[in-house]
Amino acid sequence: MEILQMAIILFIFVLVCIPTGKYIYKVAEHEKTFLDPVLDKVDNCIYKIAGISKEEMTWKQYIAALLASNGVAAIFAYIILRIQSIGLLNPNHIGRMEQGLTFNTVISFLTNTDLQGYSGESGVSYFSQMIVITFFMFLAAATGLAIALAFMRGLAGRKKTMGNFYVDYVRIITRILLPVSIVFAVFFISQGVPQTLAANKTVTTIEGKLQDIPLGPVASLESIKMFGTNGGGFFGANSAHPFENPTPLTNAVQIIAMLVFAGSTVVCYGHMIKKKKQAISIFVAMSILFLIFLPICYSAEKAGNPALARVGLSQAMGNMEGKEDRFGIAGSVLYTNATTSTSTGAVNNMHDSLTPLGGATALMNMMLNVIFGGKGVGFMNMIMYAILTVFLCGLMVGRTPEFLSKKIEGKEIKLVAFAIIIHPLLILMFTSLALVTKQGLAGISNPGFHGLTQILYQYTSAAANNGSNFAGLGSNTMFWNTTTGVVMFLGRYLSMIILVAVASSLAAKRAIPESTGTFKTDNAIFTITLIAIVLIIGALTFLPGVALGPIAEHLTL
Repeated sequence: MEILQMAIILFIFVLVCIPTGKYIYKVAEHEKTFLDPVLDKVDNCIYKIAGISKEEMTWKQYIAALLASNGVAAIFAYIILRIQSIGLLNPNHIGRMEQGLTFNTVISFLTNTDLQGYSGESGVSYFSQMIVITFFMFLAAATGLAIALAFMRGLAGRKKTMGNFYVDYVRIITRILLPVSIVFAVFFISQGVPQTLAANKTVTTIEGKLQDIPLGPVASLESIKMFGTNGGGFFGANSAHPFENPTPLTNAVQIIAMLVFAGSTVVCYGHMIKKKKQAISIFVAMSILFLIFLPICYSAEKAGNPALARVGLSQAMGNMEGKEDRFGIAGSVLYTNATTSTSTGAVNNMHDSLTPLGGATALMNMMLNVIFGGKGVGFMNMIMYAILTVFLCGLMVGRTPEFLSKKIEGKEIKLVAFAIIIHPLLILMFTSLALVTKQGLAGISNPGFHGLTQILYQYTSAAANNGSNFAGLGSNTMFWNTTTGVVMFLGRYLSMIILVAVASSLAAKRAIPESTGTFKTDNAIFTITLIAIVLIIGALTFLPGVALGPIAEHLTL
């Protein structure tokens, strides 16, 4: 029954991706949609007020516009968090955020990571929740999808420009993110998620004790949190909290929400390049990688924790430590794999309480960072591996490698290699730094193999712009706030810049007609080869760290 439950959710996800991907394509290419009569006027008003020119941009202009808009937003967000103690929409009298934590929080939500060193209900005011946290969820998601659309235009190669960032940014918010968020915010409210500006309520429990019930504008944040692959929670317990994720139905909807736009980006890509079969190959490769790790995690959690069994705790239902009864093993495991595969980072169970192998699958999803991934960026990472696959296969058969009828030469491969190296470099170098400094070691709550996993997971989550963490790590210190902030920033923007440069380089080349010697990128051989290369490179870079952490811990149970 649990397996059927997971299968139904994933089946619905695949079905929804098809029309959603086509709709995103229409928005990207300014084709007619049913929302145009109203939203054209809204968009034009925004362009006029903001002074936005609709002129096409080169890839450098596109990146410059992206960085400038993100940078200005970051400055305002930093100021707001530092002065949030003022009485504006602050009925619970939340104090201003500490300097190091403010830096980490701004970078975290700016980069679509949403790693939280604070507890939402007690760390930020309602004003900050709406103007900084919720707004940044729209900003980061729109930025990620916009850069993916520019990347696709470059690969399609129909022109040397990549669109206009500001136009893409506005259209993505008004035509995709905002309408969906409004609809599902209403759905979450119907399921019991609060949406209010009232102060927290103090009630008397049946035991006669006083308890504070936190409230706030939760539903509006929750909808964009999931659809924007953001993940930051209104409450410290995130989606394990009954006010964020109250029922099995909301849990299923949240899983689909995390996956749908990430999968739809691949469908949009097929329409953009006019090669739907290649998009299917990419989608299938992502799906197979997802389905490789999902049963490993499910089997590990269903088998229970031997350490708990030895002290007399029943494991008949599996490893329920850190999980909610209303979701069970299946609802928790599928959520865990969806959130780490899509770089969302929301959690409905504590990953620190997963079995070692269960935690290892979540870790590997983020280390590979290509299994659907965050809004747009995961897709770009998979195409990076697709280009590498074509190049390696071309070398093996002695032919000039081609991708989308464009020759792949030294410049593109150097950029791709650099983009691939950045991810493990950030994770492993900063993990090593934490392990040789007192400040880094001080955050570990469990010594030994699990402690290493805590550190490795934290930097992997930061570099993959995921945001989930092993909750046992004491990361709200100046050392952790600063280092993870740097990793999040570099992990987000370096790969964006490099991959758009690759697309621009390919766009400038003359198309070569396909021949009998052209390596096909839309069949089963390509899909299998792509999966193999992703797994081989992942194993070569990360297997030693995983072996010293979760695998070693598993062997000692």
